[in-house]
Amino acid sequence: MGPDPTPILLLHGWPDSFYRYHRVIPMLTDPAWFGDSGLSFDVVVPSIPGQGFSDRKAVTADDAAVLFVRLMTEGLGYRKFVAAGGDVGTLIVQSLAEHHADALIGIHLIDVGYPDQTTDLSTLTEPEIAFADFIRQWWMNEGAFNIIQSTKPQSLACGLADSPAGLAARIMSFIVSGTTGEEIEERFSRDELLTNIMIYRVTQTIGSSARRYYLDAHAASGSWQRTPIPAAVAHPPRDAPLPREWAERRVNLKRFTELPRGGHFAAWEEPELYAEDVREFVEGLASS
Repeated sequence: MGPDPTPILLLHGWPDSFYRYHRVIPMLTDPAWFGDSGLSFDVVVPSIPGQGFSDRKAVTADDAAVLFVRLMTEGLGYRKFVAAGGDVGTLIVQSLAEHHADALIGIHLIDVGYPDQTTDLSTLTEPEIAFADFIRQWWMNEGAFNIIQSTKPQSLACGLADSPAGLAARIMSFIVSGTTGEEIEERFSRDELLTNIMIYRVTQTIGSSARRYYLDAHAASGSWQRTPIPAAVAHPPRDAPLPREWAERRVNLKRFTELPRGGHFAAWEEPELYAEDVREFVEGLASS
């Protein structure tokens, strides 16, 4: 690490794990990787509660944010830090921005949530309407998991915890969503895919990870609130067609990048692109 590293909290999603970031950690922590900029990072990659090497007890995104701000400030002694994530990690980063803004330097996201029943469609631009239509169709084709996990997560837990093949099939059904097995193996090795699956298998956290959806669905937290925290959004082309206008509605957007490659697990799939985008965002914050 460099002489004055910037602390960064990297938060994964579901059904990936902290392993999402294993490729990007050596880049972010090595000053030589960033050339003459002098920039490097202290990288903190925790397991979200209920997933992987954490307690087998799920918590809401807001409660996870409380745990992680304490980890970074009280536990590790950082006064302020950058928070970054995608998927479930996005929800926790958003909660940090909304409720713990004094601890943040900025936030970096892969996604910024989606149009839902609270969205006034009459206010959206044409690209945002197309995005909303895509999301609506995606929920119809792919969203059954969310309904089950938000209502009856325990109905999945026993079978998935008992069957290694069932667990692998469940996790891989999301990893390969929107693509083919042949294409997936161009982005991830089989060893990597098995490692992510085994993190759930050996810790028996697939049930508690599903339960987090139930807790968030029944939590008292309100709708997404735009905050003044400086934000960057790096949109991978294999993910939902996120328009810049939607990102600007959701966050205080300082940087919007259309990544040339990658999908929902961008830091895992394209670590160089991800690390470079984080670097440029943080450098921009330092110079502003």
